[in-house]
Order: sequence, then C-alpha cells, then structure tokens
Amino acid sequence: MKDKFLRFMYGRYGVDQFSKCLVVLGILFLLLSGFTRNGGIFYLLSLAILVYSYFRMFSRNHSKRYAENQLYLKYTAGIRKKISAIRYGFSQRKHYHIYKCPSCGQKIRIPRGKGKIEIRCPKCNAHFIKKS
Repeated sequence: MKDKFLRFMYGRYGVDQFSKCLVVLGILFLLLSGFTRNGGIFYLLSLAILVYSYFRMFSRNHSKRYAENQLYLKYTAGIRKKISAIRYGFSQRKHYHIYKCPSCGQKIRIPRGKGKIEIRCPKCNAHFIKKS
C-alpha cells in the first residue's frame, strides 16, 4: 500500500508550508460551520479551501506551486518571526531571565538563581541592577 502511494506521489508537488496552512484554515472553517447558526457558507468555504490544498499537493506543476509557496512565505514572514521569538522566549524562561536595557531597549539574557546582580548592557554599556 505504501509503495502504491509513493508511486502515485512521484513527480507531484507534495506538502509545503502553504498547503499546511490551507489545511488548518479549512479545518478551522469546518469547525466554525458547526458552531454557527448559518454554517453553510463556512462549510462551503472550508470545502473549497481543502479542495484547493489537495489540488496543490497533487499538482505536477512544481514551478507554480513553488512560486505560490514563496509568496505565502514572503507575506507571513513578519508573523512567523514574532511567533518564533515568542516560542524562543518560552523555551528560555526556565533557565534565564530576559531583561530590557532601560536606556536603549536591548534585550539581555541573564541566568536565573544568581541573586541581585549588576547587569551591563553590551550595546550601550549602561549598568542597572536586577534580581536574577
């Protein structure tokens, strides 16, 4: 069964970030259609989005699908960068405090559990005291 699917997918575009986003968006609209009174519009919209995402996955026109994905990545770069920064902050909060310099706003990462320490900003050389 796996071999048949692999042979079927050979030469096709497959899954990329834009396709993943479309599938998630389609599922969200599908869920929204179940929770609203007039859910028919959301249902049709979710169906159209899911059909388009599968069309992209099974397409053999690599250049067009690649261009669509690059356009999607270009327009969502800012949002993805902010989400990545938030995720990085959450992963670091167990072992580090992250402070902003009061004079220039530079973020400084300080290890936890060192007590009150004097912090020197590497950007502007300002000194301030914080608890780590």
